[in-house]
Amino acid sequence: MIDLYTWTTPNGRKVSIALEEMGLPYTAHAVDIGKDEQFKPEFLKVAPNNRIPAIVDRDNGLSLMESGAIMIYLADKCGKFLPKSGAARYRTFEWLMWQMGGPGPMLGQVHHFVKYNPGKAPYAEERYLKEAHRLYGVLDRRLDGRDFVADEYSIADMAIWPWISRFEWQTIDMAKYPNVKRWYLAIAARPAVRKGYKVPKDAGEIPLP
Repeated sequence: MIDLYTWTTPNGRKVSIALEEMGLPYTAHAVDIGKDEQFKPEFLKVAPNNRIPAIVDRDNGLSLMESGAIMIYLADKCGKFLPKSGAARYRTFEWLMWQMGGPGPMLGQVHHFVKYNPGKAPYAEERYLKEAHRLYGVLDRRLDGRDFVADEYSIADMAIWPWISRFEWQTIDMAKYPNVKRWYLAIAARPAVRKGYKVPKDAGEIPLP
C-alpha cells in the first residue's frame, strides 16, 4: 500500500495517474497548497522540500519526494512502464528529465505570469510564452511518426501529459501542434488517466482541445 500526499496540480496528477496505470493500491491524502498545508510539520517529515507529491511505501517504510524520483521508483516496483535496461530505459529517462527541466518549471511560470498575474510583467509573459511554444514544438517534432515519446507508453508520457492538460492556461492553440494534440487525446481517453486526474478530488473534467 502506498500513501500518496498530493493536490490537483500537474505534478500531483503525474503520480496519481501512474498509480492508477500501474494498479498499485494506494491511499490519497489531500495536501491543500492553497491553505499552506504543505508546510505542516507532519508533511515536512515526508517531504522536506514542502512540495507535493510525496509518497510513503508501507511495504518497506520508504518515503520519497520529487515526482520524477517517485515515478521511477513506482515503475521499478511494479515492473511496468519503464524498460528494465538498455537504450529504451535511458530514452525514457531522457524524456522524463525533459519534463522535469522544461515543461514543468517553464509552463509553471506561464501559469504564474499569464494566468494569475496578467499585465504585471509583460517581459516575463513574452519570455515564458515564447519558451512554452518552443517546448510544444519540441514535443510535436518528437511525436511525429510515433505514438509516445519513448515509443512505448511510459512514465515519461505520464509525467508530460498533465502539464499539457493545462494548455488553456498557457493560451496554446493545440491545432498548431497536431502531433501533440493526437497524443494528448489518446492519453486523455485512457480510463486510468481519467481516474487519476481526479485525485485527490474532482476538480472538473479533463480539458479537451
